[in-house]
Amino acid sequence: MAAPSRKTSTPIPLASKRAAPRDPSSEVPSKRKSSAPPLPSSGPFVEGSIVRIAMENFLTYDICEVCPGPHLNMIIGANGTGKSSIVCAICLGLAGKPAFMGRADKVGFFVKRGCSKGMIEIELFRTSGNLVITREIDVARNQSFWFINKKSTTQKVVEEQVAALNIQVSNLCQFLPQDKVGEFAKLSRIELLEATEKSIGPPEMHRYHCELKNFREKEKQLETSCKEKTEYLEKMIQRNERYKQDVERFYERKRHLDLIEMLEAKRPWVEYENVRQEYEEVKLARDRVKDEVRKLKEGQIPMTRRIEDIETQHHNLEARIKAKATDIKETSQKCKQKQDIIERKDKHIEELQQALTVKQNEEHDRQRRISNTRKMIEDLQNELKTTENCVNLQPQIDAITNDLREVQDKRELCEGEIIDKHKERETLEKEKKSVNDQIVQFDNLMNQKEDKLRQRYRDTYDAVLWLRNNRDKFKQGVYEPIMLTINMKDNKNAKYIENHIPSNDLRAFVFESQEDMEVFLKEVRDNKKLRVNTVIAPKNSYADRAPSRSLNELKQYGFFSYLRELFDAPAPVMSYLCSQYHIHEVPVGTERTRERIERVIQETRLKQMYTAEEKYVVKTSFYSNKVISSNTSLKVAQFLTVTVDLEQRRHLEEHLKEVNRKLRAVESGLIALRETNKHLEHKDNELRQKKKELLERKTKKRQLEQKISSKLGSLKLMEQDTCNLEEEERKANTRIKEINVQKAKLVTELTNLIKTCTSLHIQKVDLILQNTTVISEKNKLESDYMAASSQLRSTEQHFIELDESRQRLLQKCKELMKRARQVCNLTAEQNIPQEYQTQVPTIPNGHNSSPPMAFQDLPNTLDEIDALLTEERSRASCFTGLNPTVVDEYTKREEEIVQLTEELKIKKDELDKYRENISQEDYDKYGIQIRVKFRSSTLLHELTPHHQSGGERSVSTMLYLMALQELNRCPFRVVDEINQGMDPINERRVFEMVVNTACKENTSQYFFITPKLLQNLPYSEKMTVLFVYNGPHMLEPNKWNLKAFQRRRRRITFTQPSQ
Repeated sequence: MAAPSRKTSTPIPLASKRAAPRDPSSEVPSKRKSSAPPLPSSGPFVEGSIVRIAMENFLTYDICEVCPGPHLNMIIGANGTGKSSIVCAICLGLAGKPAFMGRADKVGFFVKRGCSKGMIEIELFRTSGNLVITREIDVARNQSFWFINKKSTTQKVVEEQVAALNIQVSNLCQFLPQDKVGEFAKLSRIELLEATEKSIGPPEMHRYHCELKNFREKEKQLETSCKEKTEYLEKMIQRNERYKQDVERFYERKRHLDLIEMLEAKRPWVEYENVRQEYEEVKLARDRVKDEVRKLKEGQIPMTRRIEDIETQHHNLEARIKAKATDIKETSQKCKQKQDIIERKDKHIEELQQALTVKQNEEHDRQRRISNTRKMIEDLQNELKTTENCVNLQPQIDAITNDLREVQDKRELCEGEIIDKHKERETLEKEKKSVNDQIVQFDNLMNQKEDKLRQRYRDTYDAVLWLRNNRDKFKQGVYEPIMLTINMKDNKNAKYIENHIPSNDLRAFVFESQEDMEVFLKEVRDNKKLRVNTVIAPKNSYADRAPSRSLNELKQYGFFSYLRELFDAPAPVMSYLCSQYHIHEVPVGTERTRERIERVIQETRLKQMYTAEEKYVVKTSFYSNKVISSNTSLKVAQFLTVTVDLEQRRHLEEHLKEVNRKLRAVESGLIALRETNKHLEHKDNELRQKKKELLERKTKKRQLEQKISSKLGSLKLMEQDTCNLEEEERKANTRIKEINVQKAKLVTELTNLIKTCTSLHIQKVDLILQNTTVISEKNKLESDYMAASSQLRSTEQHFIELDESRQRLLQKCKELMKRARQVCNLTAEQNIPQEYQTQVPTIPNGHNSSPPMAFQDLPNTLDEIDALLTEERSRASCFTGLNPTVVDEYTKREEEIVQLTEELKIKKDELDKYRENISQEDYDKYGIQIRVKFRSSTLLHELTPHHQSGGERSVSTMLYLMALQELNRCPFRVVDEINQGMDPINERRVFEMVVNTACKENTSQYFFITPKLLQNLPYSEKMTVLFVYNGPHMLEPNKWNLKAFQRRRRRITFTQPSQ
C-alpha cells in the first residue's frame, strides 16, 4: 500500500502483490473498466509532467495506480516492495528501451511471472488536454501494443509525442534508474556535455552543436583532399615530362609499321594474281581430257552389245545342262532304290540262317543242362543219406533264446539311459550357452562404460587396467572409479546422480585404507605420471543410515525416492557418497514437485532436492534469516546411462559353474553306460552266433529234401521241352529259294536303269563342251572391254584430278580475294572506289579484283615485297622498349591534369568559404569536466568511476543534477536510490538541497526513490511522499476507498479534544 504524507489532497496509490477480483465501485481504474477522460489543464503541473501511473500484472504488481505530485515526489519503501518497478513503468510506458533499465533486454520479462499479458498507462499533463499513453505487453510474442487516449497507434507516434514534450528517458541527466547510478560517473566529457545540452538547453542547441562538428569535419576533409590532389597533380605533370621523348619515338616507329601494313596488304593481291593464272591453265587442260573421255565411252558401245548376246546364249546352255543333271539324278535315285531292295533280300536270307543256328544251339544246351541236373540230384541224395538226426537240439536252442532275450532287454534299458543322458547333456549345453550369452551382454555393457571412461579420461582408464593386474599389492578393498562401480536401477535417473556428484569424484578410486591409497598414488601418479583422483571411504559406514525424514512424508509433494535408492554400489562406495554428498537425504521429485516448489521449500525445509528437470538448492541467510533458493537445469547424463546388474552377473557366474559341474557328471555317466552297452552287444553277438549254428544243424536235412524235390521238377520240365531240328532246317531252305527268285528279277531292272543313266551323261557332256566354247568367247570380249574400261577410268581419274585442282585453285582465288578485300577493309559486295583501282584482270567468278590505287607505288612481285618488308621490319625493330600504353597513359594523364586542375580550384574555393563561416576549433572535443573535492586539504579532482568512492560519486552526481534543476527544460526528473552509499551528513545535506531546489516555483517535477530516510529531515508543503508496502495482510485494492479513509481520519481528529 502507498499513502501520502503531509498532503492529504493527493490521490492514494495502491500496490499489492496479490491478484484480487475487481469491485465495480472501486475508484482504482482497470483495463476492464474504462478510466476517466484526461484531466483539463490546471494546477502547478508543468507541460509534460506525470499526473498518473497505472500498472497491471507488471513486475511485482497485480494492479497499482500512482498519482504523483507536481513538485518533489519521495517514493519510500523497503527493498523488494516495488519502488524500482514504478521507475521501470515510467521508462517503458514512455517508449524507453528495456535494456536501458539494466534488468532485461526483452519487454516480456517485465510482465509478472505466470501472467500472459501486462499493461502500463501513463497520463501526462498538457494545457491542451492531458495525454494518456497505454502500453500493453504480450509475453508469448514479446510484443507491445500502443494506445494514445485509448486509440491504437504505433511506437513511432508515441516516441514523437514524448519527444515533443522534451521527455528523454534515455538521458542520464533526466532519468537515472537504480542500475544506472554508477554509469553517470562513467560518462565521458563529450557524453556529459551532450546529455546536459539535451536536458537544459533549447532543442536546437544540441542540433547546432552537431552541425558545428559536421562542418568542422567537412573542413578537415576538404583540407586533406586539396593537399592530396595538389601532390597528385604535381606527380602527374612530372611523369608526363619524363615520357614525352618516348611518345615521339613511338610515332616514328608507327610510320614504319604503317608502311609494313601497306606491304602486307598488297601481298595478298599479288598472290591472288599468281594463283589466278595457274587456275586458267588447269581449266584448259581439264577441257581437253573431257573430250578424250567422251570418245572412249562411244567406242565401248558395240562391244557391250556383243557381250550381252553371248551372255544370253550362255544362260540357255546352262539351263539345258541343269535339266540333264536333274534327269541323271532321278535315274540314279531309282538305281539306288533297287540296290537297297536287293540288300534287304540278302539280309533276310542271313537272318533265316542265323535263326536256324540259334535253334540248334538251344537244343544242344538243353541236353547239357539235363545231364547236369541228374548228376546234382544224385549228389544231394548221397548227402541226405549221410546227414545225422538233429531231434535233440531244440532244448539248447530254447536256452540260448532266453539268454539272448535277457541280454536284449538289458541293452534296451542301457540305450534308453544313454538317450536320456544325451538329452540331459543337450539341455545343459543350451542352458550353458544362454548363461554365457547373458554374461557376454553384461560384459558388453561394462565395456561401453569403460569405453566412455577411456575416451573422456584416458589416464583414469590406464589406471583401471593397472589396478586389475596388481590387486595383490593391496591389503584391503580397492574399488574402481565410482562411475564404473555404480549401477543404475533405471538409466532414466542417471541425470540426477551425475548432476549431484562432481565428475572429479565420479572418476575417483575408492580405498578402505590410507596405506593402500599411498601405494596406489606412488605407482600411478609418481611412476606412471597419470592424473587420477582417489578418495577414502569412512571407517564408520554411512551406507545404511536412515534419512532424517521418511519418504512417505514427502510423497505428498511428488517425491518418489532418495538419490541413494536410485542405484546400487559396493558398501564402501555407498558409504563415501552418503557421508560426502548426503545422497540418503536428497529426495527426487517429479513435475508435480516443480509446480508447487514454493510450498515445498517453505514446508519441508530441505536443503537440496530434485524435480523432473531441475535441481534446487535452499540456503538461509545468516543476517536476515531469509530463505534463498536457486535452481539450475539438469544436464544430460553421459556416463551412467548404461545399467549393469553386478549381483545378477555374479548369480549367472555361479549358475554357469553349476551347469559345468552337471555336464561333467553327465559325461562320466555316458562313458560308463557306453562301456556297459558295448559288453552287452558283444555278448548278444556270441549268443546269436551259437543259435544260428544250432538252427542250421536242425534244418539241414529238410533243406536237402526240398532241394532234391526242386531239381526233379526242373528235370521233368526240361525233358518235356523238345525241338525237331530237321523240320526247322527244311522250312528255312524253302524260304531262302523264294527270296533268291525275287532277287534275280530286281537285278535285271537295275541293269536297264544303269544303261539309261549312261546315255544321259553323254548328252550332258556334249552340252558342257558347247557352253565352254561360249564362255571362252565371252572371256575374250570381256578382256578387251576391261582394257578399254581401264583406259577410260585412267582418263576419267585424270579429269577428276584436274577438276579438283581447278576447284581448289578457284577456292584459293576466292580466299585470296577475300583476304585481300579484308586487308583493304572492303566487303564482298562492295565495289572498290575508282581512285583506289588499277588495270588488273577480273576474278574468275566475275568480281572486280583490282587492288587500291595506293598500291601503285609499291613493288609488284612477291620477292620485291618480301625484301622491302624485311627492311622496314628491321628499321621498326630498332625502336625497342616502347610500350603502346605509354602513349595512352600520356594522353590520359594530360586529360586528368586538366580535370584535376579544375577540381582543385573548385575545392579551394569551397574551403575558403568554410574558413570564412566558422572558426578553426575542434568542436567534436568539446565537453564538460566535473571536478570535486571533499576535504579542504586536497585538490580538486575530475569525477571518475575509479578515483572517488561510491558515496562521493553519489553526492557529486546529485549536486550536478541539482545545479541543473532550475535550468532544466525537461518536464520531470527521476533519480533512483542515489543516496545508498552516502554517509548520514552528506545524505542530510543532499536531501535538504533536493527539497529546497525541487519545491521552488516553476521547477519541473522530481521523483526521488529511496529505501530509507534519516530522522528529523526538513520537509516542504509542496512535496509528496509515497510509501510502498507489501505483505500477506494487505488490504485488497478493490476494498480501498480514499474518501472514506479521509472522512474517518477527520472524525478521529475532531473527536479527540472532547475526550
